[in-house]
Amino acid sequence: MPPFSLADPPVLAFLVLPAAVAILFVWGTAAAWRRSGDAAFAGRAAMMAAAGALIWMGATLALADRGTFQRWDATPPPFALLVVAILVLGGSIAFSPLGARLARLPLWTLVAAQAFRLPLEISMHALVGRGLMPQQMSYSGRNFDVLTGTTAIVVAGLVAARVAGRRLVMAWNIAGLLLLVNIVIVAILSTPRFAAFGPDHLNVFVTYAPFVWLPAVLVLAALAGHLIVFRAL
Repeated sequence: MPPFSLADPPVLAFLVLPAAVAILFVWGTAAAWRRSGDAAFAGRAAMMAAAGALIWMGATLALADRGTFQRWDATPPPFALLVVAILVLGGSIAFSPLGARLARLPLWTLVAAQAFRLPLEISMHALVGRGLMPQQMSYSGRNFDVLTGTTAIVVAGLVAARVAGRRLVMAWNIAGLLLLVNIVIVAILSTPRFAAFGPDHLNVFVTYAPFVWLPAVLVLAALAGHLIVFRAL
């Protein structure tokens, strides 16, 4: 793993974007409770959401800092367990009572929330040039998730303006979820356990802090977000 600095903007983005997504999650939780007519409990719900986010983010960052996710010789590798935890947690959030309340937020806001994937993909592309991330995981390789982040802004605007409706959102959401699945598969196949793109193009940077928040927070948010949109539709 080449040396890196948190002062480098593309690296700093892996602190800023997860923090922004966590704040959005807390805000959305409070807004969902108020929209459901439980304004008196909105503050408590937001505090619980904040506590959950802090615990999850703190735990994954601490494990990455200790080098836990770099143990590819273990059976199963700890990183594989993290991937499973992300999938389970994403589905659990989306199909929980919390997910049901979040699905009642204005549809355009649920779509717009996925716009964080645009600056994320720009930052990931920059990491390729710094030798921190393999090319196949950027939009210069096999990752086309930048389209989801870009179109989220357009689709959200059209829905907010009532120019477009649920059919467009459904098509966009399916496409966005497929693009997310694509890059997740590419990322997994790029790990040392598979090395599908060769030993010189390994995905190991996500096992280091703060890059672990790419799967642990940002992929989790993207997955839960798509599932919540399906509930809203």
